[in-house]
Amino acid sequence: MTSNHHAADLILASASRVRAKMLANAGVPFRVIIADIDEQALKDENSAQGVSEVAGLLAEAKALKISQDHPDNLVIGADQILECDGRLFDKPVGHAGAIAHLTALRGQQHRLITSACVVKNGETVWRETDNARLTMRNFSDEFLAEYLEKAGEEVQASVGAYRLEDIGAQLFTGVEGDFFTVLGLPLLPLLEFLRGQRILTP
Repeated sequence: MTSNHHAADLILASASRVRAKMLANAGVPFRVIIADIDEQALKDENSAQGVSEVAGLLAEAKALKISQDHPDNLVIGADQILECDGRLFDKPVGHAGAIAHLTALRGQQHRLITSACVVKNGETVWRETDNARLTMRNFSDEFLAEYLEKAGEEVQASVGAYRLEDIGAQLFTGVEGDFFTVLGLPLLPLLEFLRGQRILTP
C-alpha cells in the first residue's frame, strides 16, 4: 500500500523498462524522466577507479542531472556494469553485438555490479551498490541462434544481452546473488529507504 504521496514526488532517471517495471510491480509511485549523460566520457575519465566506484558515479550522474531541474523531488539514478575476466562490457549494438557478447561470455563466470542512489536538491541522500556472479553454460551455436531469435531485440537493452527473468534463464548454470540486483536495481534496500521517506507506508 502506498501513502498519499503523489508519483511526482519520486522520479526514476533511467530509460530501463525493467527498472520501471520492478518499481511499478512493487507498488512504488513514480514517474520517469530519462537522464541524458555521456556515459562513455564518464567511464573514460574514471578508468583508474574500481568497477563498483564507476557504477556508482554513473548512477549518481544520472540522478544529479535530473535533480538540477527538479530539486524538490527524490530522484533515483541507477547503473549496471558487467565485468568478465577484467573486461568491461557495454550494451551490445545490434544483433551482431549480441552474438559477440554471448559468445565471449559463454562458458565463463561474470559479475554484474549494480549501483543505485537517490538524490534530492543536488545532494545524494542514499546509495547502494551490490554485485552478483553468474555462470553461463557452454551452449551450442545452434542454441545461441535460436535464443536470440526468440528473445528478440529487447535483449540489446541489457548489458549482457540476456534477460534472466525469461528465456535468458536457459543460458545459465548458476547465479550467486540477489535476483533484483541481476535485473538492475537493488530493490529491497531501496524500498526500505522509501519507507523511511514516507513514499511508501512504513
